[in-house]
Amino acid sequence: MDRRPVTAADPPLLDAHLVADRGALRLDVPLRAHAGEVVALLGPNGAGKTTALRVLAGLHPLSAGHLTLGGADLDRPDRRVWTPPERRPVGVVFQDYLLFPHLSALDNVAFGPRRRGLDRRAARAHALAWLGRVGLAEQARRRPRQLSGGQAQRVALARALAVDPTLLLLDEPLAALDARTRLDTRAELHRHLAAHPGAAVLVTHDPLDALVLADRLVIVEEGRVVQEGDAATVTARPRTEYVARLVGLNLHRGHADGHAVRVGGLALTAADRVRGDAFVAFPPAAVALHPARPDGCARNTWPATVSGVQRHGDNLRVQLDGPLPVAADVSPTAAARLRLVPGQPVWAAVEAAETRAYPAGPPPRA
Repeated sequence: MDRRPVTAADPPLLDAHLVADRGALRLDVPLRAHAGEVVALLGPNGAGKTTALRVLAGLHPLSAGHLTLGGADLDRPDRRVWTPPERRPVGVVFQDYLLFPHLSALDNVAFGPRRRGLDRRAARAHALAWLGRVGLAEQARRRPRQLSGGQAQRVALARALAVDPTLLLLDEPLAALDARTRLDTRAELHRHLAAHPGAAVLVTHDPLDALVLADRLVIVEEGRVVQEGDAATVTARPRTEYVARLVGLNLHRGHADGHAVRVGGLALTAADRVRGDAFVAFPPAAVALHPARPDGCARNTWPATVSGVQRHGDNLRVQLDGPLPVAADVSPTAAARLRLVPGQPVWAAVEAAETRAYPAGPPPRA
């Protein structure tokens, strides 16, 4: 996104350590965001993403830790500080938008400014200006049931931004849209996030939404941060199986000694030189399948058994069991030639140049 780069010297606008209990889940997530920065929280279902958003919005209290926004404590249990949702400088776009069905688009957007003290006329003028910014001034008199999904999403965004929030929260904001509307609305949302002067936290399960909309990714699993960084860093060096699937890589953990990485009973040769605990990763497209052990320059080969075959774009995604369970992408022609069906024995091969290795190290903790 086109913003001034954030530096270590810049104080974060949002400075939080979110510790909260919800059912069996214990959330323990440090989270910071600078002015003008969009941070995406990603993770599998039940990881704690929505709980984190509810804590930030004031809909669920902290058990411990702190939540500071713009230098002011909003929630700090050890000091008995608690700010209710309506008094927080926070705007929220919910997954289902939660527009008031009995109000027009204009009055939905005007609701927040009126709660903040503007009179009816001023609040409506402010709301109409925001509807104009999202391209819906002509729909101002319509009620939510008269709007398309994309229009309702934009009204919800205008309603959240109309209160000039220091922190903007977005909970799966594109999940309810069809594919075409999602594409157009994603581009529109990107434009508004780029213009938002405050911080924004986006909760999503869609890696494309996160990669397009966010400056930084925070991956949460089982209530804890397992990886964070910009998109290039996270996608190049996944640190958990979930992240590897997210970015489309095979990932294994082993022990490295130079270019050799031992994973279980198999030694792989990688392009990188590493020592100690290490991850080794390679894309499914780099895995070649053969009916017998191949000759030639491939330095990583092992016997495998086909456990599943599924269509994946223009190719087929083949799941392999064996000493190194992996996914391989092959063309339909190659699949037919090799007669790839579950139970079929094959040999897998990956060039050393396609195999990346990097230090594993411990996962980040609060």
